[in-house]
Amino acid sequence: MSVKSVIGGSWATWSSIRGNDDDDYVDRLNHLYTVTILVVFALFVGGGQYVGDPIECWCPAEFTKPFIAYTKSYCWVKNTYFLPMHESIPTSIEEREDSEIVYYQWIPIILVFMAFMFKIPYIMWKMLNSFSGINLNKIVVLTANTQVGDAKKRDGMVVNIANYLDKWLYTHRQYRNNIAVRVRKNVSAVGCFLFNHREGTFLTGIYLLCKVFYLANVIGQFFILNGFLGGFYSLYGVEVLDNVVSNKVWRESLRFPRVTLCDFRIRQLQNIQRYTVQCVLPINLFNEKIFIFLWFWFLVVAIITASNFLLWLWRSLFRENRVKFVKKYLRIVEAINGSSDKKICRRFSDEYLRDDGIFLLRIVAKNSNEVLLTDLIHYLWKMYNKRLNAEAETDGGDNDDLV
Repeated sequence: MSVKSVIGGSWATWSSIRGNDDDDYVDRLNHLYTVTILVVFALFVGGGQYVGDPIECWCPAEFTKPFIAYTKSYCWVKNTYFLPMHESIPTSIEEREDSEIVYYQWIPIILVFMAFMFKIPYIMWKMLNSFSGINLNKIVVLTANTQVGDAKKRDGMVVNIANYLDKWLYTHRQYRNNIAVRVRKNVSAVGCFLFNHREGTFLTGIYLLCKVFYLANVIGQFFILNGFLGGFYSLYGVEVLDNVVSNKVWRESLRFPRVTLCDFRIRQLQNIQRYTVQCVLPINLFNEKIFIFLWFWFLVVAIITASNFLLWLWRSLFRENRVKFVKKYLRIVEAINGSSDKKICRRFSDEYLRDDGIFLLRIVAKNSNEVLLTDLIHYLWKMYNKRLNAEAETDGGDNDDLV
């Protein structure tokens, strides 16, 4: 695979949809692992509903087999309602209908919908980062592939990648230095929210935006399930913990009752006869455990995603973090010697790499190793110094126009 292939490539491939290379582990926790869990649960519940026998009803003795089959089908489709055994059945039809459980047939569909919601931020990321002028996924794949193989080929590939990154960074620099450019530059120094190629904030800005969507999505899942399950889901996990801590017996959840009631009417000529039967929903035994697990899983994912977003925001807002990141790797190869090199290192970080370059290198670091990233930064450092020296000779020592 050559560096030329980085320029090409379509985002609409299985690899890009799977999305395993151009983000960090927290993103994958959302769009890959959580999606996988939800889809597996959807298939499991759907199999129990549509392949097995999701409902069994206690029917009167005079019911024949066709009547029993009709009763089960009707109660499954029409909904059942839950009343504890110690409570009497209301005589009012409206009261019974208010207690109906209307969601258990749709659980596989809602789980698939939730999985799609977790995938949306990554689809946005893949679509938007394709406008950055570089195929980030291909860069990460190329750097990861250089970790094994012949040493000469490895060094040659790292040099090729560094040359390509150098062209990308140099092409997206500012060519002018007027008042408008300086204002944009000062504003972009506060944050990465201009999504500007010339200011080097495009990739970082859209990545932080997608982080916001990841966080909003996982928090929004609690509200979605709260509405879908008829309320009270937001405190579901707290109730479970309270039962465990207080050693209470967890017999049955009001949200996922296993024994319910079903009303239906049968017309025989002009006579309409009403029946109330008791039904069992075996699938709710699994639904209850699935949604308990999902409550705790979403809570953990929300905490990790929020912490990760704040970390990336902190890295992006403060320029000093960029300089520290670069110095860390340049000191490994002893490329910084003296105060002049430290000043050049700051310019290298702030004016050459900028937010997008640092962001790309951080993503490479999370998907390869420290040795490879050290070599890559070192090659970029040498190319930058070479350009500085060449421009100094051309301009008689004045190289302040390099941005």
